[in-house]
Amino acid sequence: MNLRRLLLVAAGGTIGAAARLGLMLVLPDQGGFPTAILMANVVGAFAIGVVAARLPASRDLRVFLATGLLGGFTTYSSFMTGTIALWTDAPLLAIAYALGSLVLGLAAAALGLRLGRSRTAGEARA
Repeated sequence: MNLRRLLLVAAGGTIGAAARLGLMLVLPDQGGFPTAILMANVVGAFAIGVVAARLPASRDLRVFLATGLLGGFTTYSSFMTGTIALWTDAPLLAIAYALGSLVLGLAAAALGLRLGRSRTAGEARA
């Protein structure tokens, strides 16, 4: 790790967190359901999968995009606090949200990795 990479992560994280806030303003919670957080985490998981498949871990662009921007865009802490907030009023919905977030996030990341790799393999043959 060096200062350049630290600054890349900080810049990307700032942009990603601001993008998440923008999404939360556009998609406010519906009846206490954290729609924007679910969307940010699923879309972010997919994008991180693509970035991880397409860019070597040693590249500065991957550090900026995956660790910084997408790390700031996605949020584990808001996922957890949203689940707890739902739990107080709708425990079954909270369980569905938590399990759905995990399943959708895993599926999105797997799809991103698969699509990123298949494109890389196709380009290698060309």
